[in-house]
Amino acid sequence: MAVREIRVLGDPALRARCEEVETVDDEVRRLVDDLIDTMEAADGIGLAAPQVGIPLRVFVYDIRDPDIEPGALINPRIVEAGGTVRDTEGCLSIPGFDETVERYATVVVEGLDREGREIRIEADDLLSRCLQHEYDHLDGVLFIDRLSPLKRRMLLNKWAKLDESERRPATAV
Repeated sequence: MAVREIRVLGDPALRARCEEVETVDDEVRRLVDDLIDTMEAADGIGLAAPQVGIPLRVFVYDIRDPDIEPGALINPRIVEAGGTVRDTEGCLSIPGFDETVERYATVVVEGLDREGREIRIEADDLLSRCLQHEYDHLDGVLFIDRLSPLKRRMLLNKWAKLDESERRPATAV
């Protein structure tokens, strides 16, 4: 297990649509373990494989709620969604920037766990938001893509003015 470098806004890996995992094997489980280590080192609540430069449909999450187990989703699909809610989001790949984003209030996500077993997660509140955010990463979508054009442009202008050291997440190696 290892902490990997988190890619930041501007890296093409963040904009690519990821490929399905064909077989959940030791290599995929090692990726899951590395994602967990990297997420924890960065003090995040979710991390997707493209954020460490791996174009596979894999992400991990841990919203730090004692009633909700942390986990991994491989080849996830959002199969149900309902309602909408607006709340603040940030991203480990755009460190230091938060904005209000509208998401579904509830989602049902199906996929595979770390061992390749089928799982189904019914989520609301922060878990719902986290799963949707990480799912977006698998399609090359960032939370800033869900902002109004004006807010997005303002954020991108602020980002462009930062020097390289200010654009690095806490876990940059």
